[in-house]
Amino acid sequence: MKKLKLKNDVFKMFVANYKEWLDILGYAESTVYYLPNHLQEFFYYVEQQNIKTLTEITTKTVKDYYSSLKERANERRNGALSKSYLNKHQQALKKFKEYLQNHNYKHFNVHLKNETNPTEEKLNILTQAEIKTLFNATEHSHDAQRIRLRDKAILTVLYSCGLRRNEAVNLDVSDILFDKERVYVRKGKNYKERFVPINRKNAEILEDYIYEARPEFYQSHLSEALFINQKGTRMQGMSFANRLKAIVQAANDKTIAEKHITPHILRHSIATHLLQHNVDLETIKTFLGHTSLESTQIYVHLLKTIENENV
Repeated sequence: MKKLKLKNDVFKMFVANYKEWLDILGYAESTVYYLPNHLQEFFYYVEQQNIKTLTEITTKTVKDYYSSLKERANERRNGALSKSYLNKHQQALKKFKEYLQNHNYKHFNVHLKNETNPTEEKLNILTQAEIKTLFNATEHSHDAQRIRLRDKAILTVLYSCGLRRNEAVNLDVSDILFDKERVYVRKGKNYKERFVPINRKNAEILEDYIYEARPEFYQSHLSEALFINQKGTRMQGMSFANRLKAIVQAANDKTIAEKHITPHILRHSIATHLLQHNVDLETIKTFLGHTSLESTQIYVHLLKTIENENV
């Protein structure tokens, strides 16, 4: 079904914040994409019933919604919607209720069945010592120096700058503003553009890559992309993931390997480390490009969990 537009600003806010919450908790990209869409579909149905607040939503509202889904035709093939698809809608609402409970909203008193086979991924956080180990590993993560320097620049962008994978993919050389000690993160889907600060050490890593390593890549002068591959074209998300695997392998650290490092985990790690250094939440919110402060507050609970585990 095509994405349905909502009129209610409160419902719009919930969909956006719910998506960020799933994103921060480390859910699979497909889950972060589809569950908010299903929630938006539910709110669209609710609007058609002239319901304007969460307090007006009842268990009957949800049951009627499921009934309407069961009666809806499948747009991709003949017949009704699959049970798997219906379960995804149920999971979206169940997770939304969990989101509300975690943010102290007490106005969604709807009973929902327990969901089987949850898709939540364990959220791993690297220690600062482990981050240092990864940076050191870039000294021998590949035979070619240009790849090693690019690996270190990738770590800098994903960890030190806290960029999402797609934001790193879309970086251009011109987005590294050395004179202003900033990285310009252009506006992406559902996210606002922002400027991320870089210190002298990080700037030097990016300088080494841009001026020493990048020109050695095939036809590098024909691309505006910051990170380019062996063919001289823009590196894509899978290439970033593969280089992270190579860096982890070079680190030869069992504990790090067991954390299954992804760009997302590096972003979570820098946010947690900033909190540990008493950086205020508003600054971290701006740094990460969150739309709401309550999304950033998730890291406060995460840090408490980590501290309790280490007691």
